Amino acid sequence: MNDILNNIIARRSIRSYSTKQIPDVSLADLINAGIYAPSGGNSQSRIFTVLQKTNLLEDLNEAVKEAFLNMNVDKMTYKSKISGKQASIDPRYSFYYYAPTLIIVSNDRKYSNAMADCSVALENIFLVAHSLDLGSCWINQLAWFCDEPKVRMILTELGIPKNYIVCGSASIGYSSGNIPHARSKKEGTVDIIK
Repeated sequence: MNDILNNIIARRSIRSYSTKQIPDVSLADLINAGIYAPSGGNSQSRIFTVLQKTNLLEDLNEAVKEAFLNMNVDKMTYKSKISGKQASIDPRYSFYYYAPTLIIVSNDRKYSNAMADCSVALENIFLVAHSLDLGSCWINQLAWFCDEPKVRMILTELGIPKNYIVCGSASIGYSSGNIPHARSKKEGTVDIIK
């Protein structure tokens, strides 16, 4: 196998980080990976917001916890939202797993390819993070709650335009635990028609 495929197969989502901040040169590589991801019609309308200030991360975490508290759930609610609501009750809860860096990727809410463009950028970031021996994890909570008043206020203060929605985020840092084992992949998800 080639190096890129090996990197893809070896990458794991990391949910436990040391407090050590990532080097600026690594951050630059991660952002370049996101910037150079393809975008529909070469629109390049996504924005990368890097958050490394501990107090701002904590403020955002408190706003997310409040959003979970106010969220109504029923049997049709996405299971990760239900488990997130339950987890957020714990005083130690951190939606970003206390990673020292959070990269928020947002895009114009009226742009129909917003999620796809941000997703491909985030995947590039995850793969480069792994190649740099950094841990990373996709974070959904800001996408779920970006229009909740307290979350939106913080996002706006961070420079994310009000007409932009968060499509996803990446927690980034050095792993402080064991790297998870690969889970088996579902069978029957590929059809090759020749």
